[in-house]
Amino acid sequence: MDAKPKTGWGSWLVLAVLVGLLCIAVVVLFVSWDPEQSGAMTGMGYVAMTLGIVATQALGIGLMALMYYSNRSGRD
Repeated sequence: MDAKPKTGWGSWLVLAVLVGLLCIAVVVLFVSWDPEQSGAMTGMGYVAMTLGIVATQALGIGLMALMYYSNRSGRD
């Protein structure tokens, strides 16, 4: 028996859409980013960025922990 799942056209379509979105994001980055126009980041900017990173990491770690706990306890 063949244990490998066959890749259908849907998988290729999803991959193509994701690659297209990545290309659009890179183009927007290069077109809109002008280092001479943007000033240096202020202290409040660093605080906001740090809080955003910490909150995002905490959310990701918490959700992954809940997923593993749910899987091991047999609740799902």
